[in-house]
Amino acid sequence: MRLVIAQCSVDYAGRLNAHLPLATRLLMIKSDGSVLVHSDGGSYKPLNWMSPPCSLAESEPDADQADAGVTALWTVTHAKTADQLIVSIYEVLHDSAHELGIDPGLIKDGVEAHLQKLLAEHIHLLGDGHTLVRREYMTAIGPVDILARDAAGGSVAVELKRRGDIDGVEQLTRYLELMNRDPHLAPVVGVFAAQIIKPQARMLAEDRGIRCLVLDYDAMRGLDDTQSKLF
Repeated sequence: MRLVIAQCSVDYAGRLNAHLPLATRLLMIKSDGSVLVHSDGGSYKPLNWMSPPCSLAESEPDADQADAGVTALWTVTHAKTADQLIVSIYEVLHDSAHELGIDPGLIKDGVEAHLQKLLAEHIHLLGDGHTLVRREYMTAIGPVDILARDAAGGSVAVELKRRGDIDGVEQLTRYLELMNRDPHLAPVVGVFAAQIIKPQARMLAEDRGIRCLVLDYDAMRGLDDTQSKLF
């Protein structure tokens, strides 16, 4: 992994256009080819990024760019869409490379892992006609908890949490954005599933077209005591 702290501006050109004005940022280049632009805030979400497959080319600025203070240009081009992330470097404050080795992946706590297993076994809870494709479907930015198909054969990505908050919705949003670039999966719809979903998370999910599903952990384990209930 290469880490560069630099004064830079960033432009994304493609299906969406975006501009980040000049500021000091962290530029992260991962071994899989992905390039991420971070600020000193905003938790784990980058300001902009390019997912693999993509290539990074460094070049000299033209005369006008050099006069404006640009010392180098990074052009990151996506291999399939031809979208480009263009980073104009003004000053490099830090540049280092590190070998991280093979990551063992995220180890979920017992309840969350068990929820995933139970939902895979009771995939009908997503709706009639749903079928399981696989658990832990790997993407370039991490595994989606469950990939399923709906009754019409469409792809469904499920993110599972014990307590569903805004960070979980943001995580699923990033998975969906990446998965919908894959013609073999697209269109992919999202389901945010948890034992408890906070109101703010539900509002954000529904605004982004993500369906929310509240899971009854005891009922899924067959421990629901219906005889002791009045209703």
